[in-house]
Amino acid sequence: MNIKNSNQKKEEKIIEKSFDIVLLLKSIFAIVEIIGGIAMLFMTPERVNNVVHWFSKGELHEVPNDFFINLIVNFGHHFTAGTQYLAAVYLLSHGLIKIIALFLLWRKILWSYPLSIVVFLGFIIYQLNEFATRHSIFMILVSIVDVIMIVLTVLEYRNLKHKKKY
Repeated sequence: MNIKNSNQKKEEKIIEKSFDIVLLLKSIFAIVEIIGGIAMLFMTPERVNNVVHWFSKGELHEVPNDFFINLIVNFGHHFTAGTQYLAAVYLLSHGLIKIIALFLLWRKILWSYPLSIVVFLGFIIYQLNEFATRHSIFMILVSIVDVIMIVLTVLEYRNLKHKKKY
């Protein structure tokens, strides 16, 4: 085996391992989204406010200007039944679509790679729109992970197609 083939094999292994790691992380996150969506169906505004109050009561006395605690309290004050159902539908649909795409990628089904790229591009467009309207840094971070996922999906797709030729 020559050096070029050896380096190519190492590169393919690195891509494959990186792809598997990001795939695992995205799968865990999708499962958490589905669980969160189901939980949102049962989280009434009263329950959310009770949890927020319980969580923040001691912290607000110690550090009244704590950014994160005030963010949580603000969330509780603005949590309505409409927010509850919107969050439930968003988390469930986003999580289910993602978990189906990821499942197909885990199975290494060749046609699922381009499909998954389209799905993740759709998520990025939505997330950047959310960032533009709500200025959520979280949406930027999730979009960055999705871009990494797309790049690794393209590279893994090329590797699989190359392997199937030989």
